[in-house]
Formats: sequence, C-alpha cells, structure tokens
Amino acid sequence: MVGTQIPFRAAAEPSSVRTYGAAAASTSAPSPAACAGWAARIHKLSATVPGTETVTCRPGRLPFSSKRTKAPRYRQITADERYTLSALRQLGYAVAVIAQVLGRHRSTVFRELRRNATRHDRSYRPQLADWYARGRRRATRRGPRFTERDYALVRHGLARQWSPAQIAGRLRLEARLRISHETIYRYIWADKRRGGALYRQLRGGRRHCRKRYGRPDSRGRLPGKRPITARPGIVARRARIGDWEGDTMVGPAGTRPCLLSLVERKTGVLVLGKLRARTAAEVNRCAAPLLRQQPHPVRTLTVDNGTEFHGYAALEAGTTTRVYFATPHHAWERGSNENTNGLVRQYVPKGQSMVTLTDQDCATIASTLNQRPRQRLGFRTPEECYVP
Repeated sequence: MVGTQIPFRAAAEPSSVRTYGAAAASTSAPSPAACAGWAARIHKLSATVPGTETVTCRPGRLPFSSKRTKAPRYRQITADERYTLSALRQLGYAVAVIAQVLGRHRSTVFRELRRNATRHDRSYRPQLADWYARGRRRATRRGPRFTERDYALVRHGLARQWSPAQIAGRLRLEARLRISHETIYRYIWADKRRGGALYRQLRGGRRHCRKRYGRPDSRGRLPGKRPITARPGIVARRARIGDWEGDTMVGPAGTRPCLLSLVERKTGVLVLGKLRARTAAEVNRCAAPLLRQQPHPVRTLTVDNGTEFHGYAALEAGTTTRVYFATPHHAWERGSNENTNGLVRQYVPKGQSMVTLTDQDCATIASTLNQRPRQRLGFRTPEECYVP
C-alpha cells in the first residue's frame, strides 16, 4: 500500500477501534484531532525534523523515529507507562504498536494486560493495574538479608551474655550492622529447632516468648463480672441520683495505705475513705458503710478492673448496690471519678505518703470539694444538689 502523507502530531485513524468500559458507548473511529491529543502525550514519538511538517507512515501506524537505541536495562512498568498503555489500548492500537511506543517488548505488554486487567470485566484500568502490581510486589518473599558473617557478630555478643537488644543497639552504635532484636530472637529460636544451644546463652527465661494470640492473658481477671455494657441506659444519661463511680488512689511505690474515692455521677458528691492496703477485703470494709450511710439509695457502682474490686459479690450482698466494671483502658467511662481524683490531688499530691492521713482528713477533703461550686451544676455545689 502506498504511504499516506499526514501532518505530524495527527496520527492516522486505525482501521478498527476497540472500546472498553465507558468508551463502549461509541464505536466510531477516533478523529485525527483526538489521536493528535494522545500522540502529543507519548514521549516516544519522534521529534519534528526542522523544516519538515509531514512524515510518512502506513495507515493504522504511529510515526516513530528510525534511529536505533541501545536496549536499556530491564525495569518494571511504571505508573506513567500504564496510563499510556491504557490510552493507546482504548484507541485500538495493536499490542505490538503499543510496545514500540513504550520501548518495551510486546511480551511485556501482553503480560501486563493479562496479569493486571480488572478482575470482574478483564478491562485494563491504569490505577487498578498499578495497585495490583504493587500489592504483588509487597507480597513477594525476599531472600535472607543477613549473612553468616553478620550472625557471627550476634553469636559473639551472646557469648558475652548480652541481650539481643544490647547486641542490636551496640552493633548499630558502632556502625557495624543494622539488625533488630526481633531478628536476633528469630535466629536464636531457629537455631534451637535445628538442635543448637544458642538459646541457653540468653540471660532471662528459657521460654520462647509470650503467646500473643489465642487464649487471652487471664492474670488479674475475674470471670463472670458484670460489664459496663450491661448497665442501664439511664445511668449514662445522668438522669437520676444514686449511680456512683469508684476508684483507688495510691501513694508512693512501696507504701500500702491508699484512698478509696466514690463519686455520685449526677451531682458530683464525693466520699473518701482510707484503706490500710489495696485489697478486696479492705475495699469492702471501707466501701460498705460509706454506701449505707447515703441519704439516697446507691443503685449502681461503676469501677475499674483492679483486683481490689474483685470482692464485689460480698459488697452487693451487704448493700442494695449492683457493681459494674468499665472496659479495660477506657478511663473516660468513669469520667466523673477520674476528674474528681484530679481535684483530690490538690490536697494529696502524687508521691506524697498517705501514712499520716486520717479518716478525719479524708472527710475534710471531701467536704471541701462538695462545697465548691461547679459550672456544670449552674455554679451550685454538689452538696446543695445532693442533699434531699
């Protein structure tokens, strides 16, 4: 067929146009102006020779430079190339032509279309194709990063009775090796499975590691306790008097005396009691009379998950109160109690010993706070709102 003269940047119309996705609504061949718009974005197109306005090409082909270049080192298809591939694919160009535009082998383009086509309709969309490719790259298994020479440094540190964290930190400090302590532990346990004895050089326990899945840690837990989700909804709305929150306040580490704080949710009334020790028996001994002497019936008591409240059954048997436990690490579920404890710290700062604190001192602190106006109460005092 005799070559056809066409203006540069205006590609000839292909003999047949393949449509994908939304483009399927139009089956007519693209106009030369449309082809020119796409061709202008393809960096592989030949440049215009100075003084020349036309080039010769066969129908259905794009004009290319005839200059041969050395094949570059192979690299994976980039996101920009995927957009170019998609554009030319929708214009109906053959895979071989697209490969020439991209400077790729046609097998690379065939493989890209086969592996990264959209899974539900097998059309090629560049954004999804790039997402598929990146996902497979993340899932690939890489070979071992560290050599036997690197692990020799690890074994030398273990022989000196260093912990894996110390070995990793020291090697990083000396710029000899960047390795994490978790990798060292995996190396030690893999050596043990092979019959090695590196694990015996660890300073701590000989167990592999704490189980981080399956059955939860049961230390300090009390089966059958009543969760906060079972608490009546009226309690959360603060719509009545008689719903309380409780917690303990400790002094310096190593000292046994501590405080028991009980706060009424609606009015903010506080009662304090001193505990000789942070135990369930002491909590019941102190809390029971404090709850019984209230002018309003104490309907509910919401506490945290400390073991000092694990004797709640005996407390319920001696009072009309039902005890509920907040979600672990959700201090905001007992916001009134946590906020009031911060107010008490004005008189009993953190780190101050509670050995010399008396029950009269606790009553004085509680009375002072109960007679302090509160903004949420319209600047009335908790005592004014609580006393019938």
